[in-house]
Amino acid sequence: MTSDVQDTAGMTADDERAREADATWQDDVREGVRHVRDLDSLPLSPAERAAAQAAATHHKVRIPKTYLDLIDWSDPADPIRAQVIPSPDELAEQEGELDDPIADHAFSPVPRLTHRHADRVLLFPTYQCAVYCRFCFRKESLTSIGRGYSREALDEAFAYIEAHPEIREVILTGGDPLSLPDKALAEIRARIEAVPHVRLLRIHTRVPVALPSRITSGLVAALQGRLMVTVVTHFNHPREITSRAEQACRTLRQGGFVLLNQSVLLKGVNDTVEVLEELCRELMYRLGVKPYYLHHGDLARGMAHRRTTIAEGQALVSALRARLSGICNPGYVLDLPQGGGKVLLGPCCVEAREGETWRIRGLDGEVRAYREVVEE
Repeated sequence: MTSDVQDTAGMTADDERAREADATWQDDVREGVRHVRDLDSLPLSPAERAAAQAAATHHKVRIPKTYLDLIDWSDPADPIRAQVIPSPDELAEQEGELDDPIADHAFSPVPRLTHRHADRVLLFPTYQCAVYCRFCFRKESLTSIGRGYSREALDEAFAYIEAHPEIREVILTGGDPLSLPDKALAEIRARIEAVPHVRLLRIHTRVPVALPSRITSGLVAALQGRLMVTVVTHFNHPREITSRAEQACRTLRQGGFVLLNQSVLLKGVNDTVEVLEELCRELMYRLGVKPYYLHHGDLARGMAHRRTTIAEGQALVSALRARLSGICNPGYVLDLPQGGGKVLLGPCCVEAREGETWRIRGLDGEVRAYREVVEE
């Protein structure tokens, strides 16, 4: 049956496929963990369950079944478990941790928008996620705000974008924008592309990782239009690179979108060169996703047990540079507090300079002289 032929229920074949795809990902959400009480169904000891429930009162808990099924419950240090199951360590806040680690609110001139850099803005169509990561730097906002999408909620944000011609890029974040229905995504995309000076739509999402069934042809169609579209995924561990995630990324690539990835460096999850090497290589070679940033852990409350030192991170990325193709290497960055933006933390290869001669350390560890030769 072709897509323009109605079936007996008055629905086209394409409509039926879209309805089935929606049912698949919505079932995935329903069958996972959606509330604190759902933790009772997990294979946790009574002590672990009580601790997890206590931590979950400080930050929402939601885990789709597909992602939940990746957990090896026999391993207390399982890297998937560490990212989504509440831990009592989250209740141990340290001096210097912040409610708003990168100053989203300080740079928010209107509701649901952050304008920290001249040519781009963050737009928050929803404060809800398909999965709530325990290390989230917006955990305070996501737990306290909890609002979903409405057209009216974004009116002031769109008026601001229209009034600022220097804005070339709109970044959908949140919350997870791809947790919204196709109709809402199409409406948001149409409103953005109606602003002539906007050139690119960027989407930050964990959906291809935790809820890959949500990536459907209907979702892709909702985002296609005048704008260049970049989808920035959030894979943290090679175990997250599954056949379903691979299909989701293929669907996005075939839709014409540029795919990048941001990982967070997390102690006990991906803080070894072997894990990062496999992650970055498989992202590029298997998924066609360019490793973009490796984030040093932000100063989110209760996350000291997951942060490495900067020196440890620098050592890891130095080792990665010796092992991986340049296209597989992410930039190691720190998003500075008080709105200072992302700065590169990678090791500097320049050892010294004397006039026109520089002393530079190569990937093999040897320091060589490099003399600049330029026309007078």
